[in-house]
Amino acid sequence: MRHKVCFFNQSPVHYRKEIFMLMDQELDIDFYFGDSRPGGIASMDVSLLSHFRGYFHNINLGRFYWQNRAVALLWSDYTDLFTTGTHNCLSAWLIILLAPLFGKRVYLWSHGAYGDERGLKRWLTRWKMNHVEASLLYGEYARRLLLQMGVKADKLHVFYNSLAYDEQKALREQMQPTLLYQSHFGNCHPNIVFIGRLTRTKRLDLVLEAMTLLREKGCQVNATFIGDGEALEMLVEKARQAGLDERVWFYGSCYDERLIAELLYNADICVSPGNVGLTAMHAMTFGTPVITHNNFVRQMPEFEAIEEGVTGAFFTEGSADSLADRIGQWLQKDIDREVIRQACYKVIDTRYNPHLQIEAIRNIIFKD
Repeated sequence: MRHKVCFFNQSPVHYRKEIFMLMDQELDIDFYFGDSRPGGIASMDVSLLSHFRGYFHNINLGRFYWQNRAVALLWSDYTDLFTTGTHNCLSAWLIILLAPLFGKRVYLWSHGAYGDERGLKRWLTRWKMNHVEASLLYGEYARRLLLQMGVKADKLHVFYNSLAYDEQKALREQMQPTLLYQSHFGNCHPNIVFIGRLTRTKRLDLVLEAMTLLREKGCQVNATFIGDGEALEMLVEKARQAGLDERVWFYGSCYDERLIAELLYNADICVSPGNVGLTAMHAMTFGTPVITHNNFVRQMPEFEAIEEGVTGAFFTEGSADSLADRIGQWLQKDIDREVIRQACYKVIDTRYNPHLQIEAIRNIIFKD
């Protein structure tokens, strides 16, 4: 069967650079992207993609958006249209609805479901997933939910997620423990780290509250926040009020993987009190376990990378007391740090990397 495939979505986000480049080089997939940056997320250099074909204009419609000219793909010579499965892209809904009339196959790169789908949202999710050719999902949790909703099993394929795996793996193989944190903080206390956007939904204030509770129990820890965002000023002030100024390092944004590698590799735990997302993958790539909350309905799919007591732990959502307990329990465990690193590496190497995703795309979209 002849396949001419294009991929289109809202933005060429930087953290998908490696998988996009492999799709470009190995599968000859054409790319179209929207011209806006959702949430201020940095974009990759699209000139790296030899099959980049142009931008669609994203028209903001409040909670929704429309991609101008995207629907014209139905009249193109593409046989397969591959896109993200976001509910808020109205033009994508129209493409999914009309695609059979034009003899097009539509594939989704999708979160799938979270577990909070009710009423119309649940019905629309089931309809969409059954109406497309197939959906490539970030995790098994979503697949189980969709099966319970009545989506056909042969429509659902798990291909997880990935970051800059090859670059990061090469760096991690060079890593050795350093005195990075001891030099910065002037002490030998354990080190907590977070990497990502500093937003209020990440509930990073709970890290500071947990540090205060641990200090009251005689357990001193340092924390480093790698990133920037609208919650920074609030977090700086909260740290000052709690007397944690000398125990918290607001490192700022960083896109240099060599610097990030040293920061993550030398930390004891990565803590993401809100939804964890790509933070879990980034930390585990460099061998650092992850603690996040246990309300999976409000989580991102990457929570599945965490195995309790092996690659991290879960605490009661919203509870600083529970978070402090889990941090304290983890730090007091009699564990071999290298064993933990190897467990984290195994998760990334066997599930969360772009080479496995490429094989999934090849086997699902180019199966005939």
